[in-house]
Amino acid sequence: MDLEIRHLRLVAAVADVGSLTRAGDQLHLTQSALSHQLRDIESRLGAALFLRVGKRLVLTPAGERLLASATDVLERLERAEQDIREMGRDHAGSLRITTECYTCYHWLPPLLLRYRRTFPRVEVRIDVAATHRPVEMLLAGKIDLGLMSTPVRDRRLVSRRVFDDELLLIVSPHHRFAQQARVRLAQMREESLFIYPPKAESGPLQNVLIPAGAAPARVEEVQLTEAITELVKAGLGVAILARWAVQPLIDAGAVVGHSLPARGMHRIWSAVMPKDLARTDYINEFIDLLEAHAPTRRRPAPTLALADGARVP
Repeated sequence: MDLEIRHLRLVAAVADVGSLTRAGDQLHLTQSALSHQLRDIESRLGAALFLRVGKRLVLTPAGERLLASATDVLERLERAEQDIREMGRDHAGSLRITTECYTCYHWLPPLLLRYRRTFPRVEVRIDVAATHRPVEMLLAGKIDLGLMSTPVRDRRLVSRRVFDDELLLIVSPHHRFAQQARVRLAQMREESLFIYPPKAESGPLQNVLIPAGAAPARVEEVQLTEAITELVKAGLGVAILARWAVQPLIDAGAVVGHSLPARGMHRIWSAVMPKDLARTDYINEFIDLLEAHAPTRRRPAPTLALADGARVP
């Protein structure tokens, strides 16, 4: 592209006042500098933009065509600058988020209501489609924040720990495991296990059961938490889900929960974002709310570091 913003401003100013001298006063440039720029523009475009009629410069047809575009472009730029300044003053903008687990979408809405009261001009968008590829979407600039339990090792991203949770094995009250004090990993070999898709990204399966030689006899992928718990309640198999998601069912006696293995499976959840967004006030306010209202009582003190760490279930 041969034209620059300064060229558009020059054409608009000369067309407005009809003189290089007076246009130079508007643009704070000398007549000589403007004359040089005008010759440069006309040389690049291969067409004259102004004709001298007496003491006044008058637009040629080519100049009128360029002025129409220049006016539109400059007005759009001015509006964009004003909008961006207002966004900075009023904490306006958009916050695009995703989570690495579909169950998180169950408790996010009440948190978003709290957030909206503090930042009413920030539009929060939840990108469910990015659930299985948050890092890719963060690096592509498609989302601003990902709530993740998988450690990230990319120095273009920053991770802030927000809460921990525990995964429990849940079974029907009539299942053989229901009467046991504890369940050994090896016993899982005979079970049907319901997991979220895709199978290759299931932490309990890939990081705990398979390495321990306790791969279940059958693994079925089920998209919805409610469907998984209903299948478990019916005695059709077992599942490994977050304690906070199944505790009401355990309290009601609908299912029985076990820590598996004996020490339990724990996940560390972090808010992951591009480095240049890590100090943005409305993003940090959202993360503060995550810490204060997470669906678990374990709320560690906030830490901010380059995304890194060992893989957890």
